[in-house]
Amino acid sequence: MDKKDKNNKDNIWLIRTYSGHSSAKESNKLYRTNLKKGQTGLSVAFDLPTQTGYDSDHILAQGEVGKVGVPICHIGDMLELFKDIPIGKMNTSMTINATAAWLLSLYIAAAEKRGYKRKDLQGTTQNDVIKEYLSRGTYIFPPKESMKLTSDIISLISPSLSCFL
Repeated sequence: MDKKDKNNKDNIWLIRTYSGHSSAKESNKLYRTNLKKGQTGLSVAFDLPTQTGYDSDHILAQGEVGKVGVPICHIGDMLELFKDIPIGKMNTSMTINATAAWLLSLYIAAAEKRGYKRKDLQGTTQNDVIKEYLSRGTYIFPPKESMKLTSDIISLISPSLSCFL
């Protein structure tokens, strides 16, 4: 989507498929295939270890890495995930809660490393830590600290990522 198209009322639909699997490299192939077929945005599905803050090589991550989403442990993974994808022109959704602050930071760092400015980025993070307590049990921090992280993300994106909520 070109910058001039962001506010075009004729372009009201954003088509994203919630996807990610096995590795950043394999997920990147899937994303690029979907984009060639007309998908207009990305919706990243992260694996359970990533959602709960474990690196892929952690003992508690065994058997879950890449199983139902893409594992992201560091900037290299994030760069691989979005390799050859113009993320400054993309609307990217990251369905992530407890580790949203870290993954959004990696996304921003990957974009900046590729020459994009923060103002070029658009998309969403789910960033709903209360849901993790009430329905999934995949929380990392106590409620008060989780709410602080949520508000910190909003404070971060408000001035520099106005199209990323």
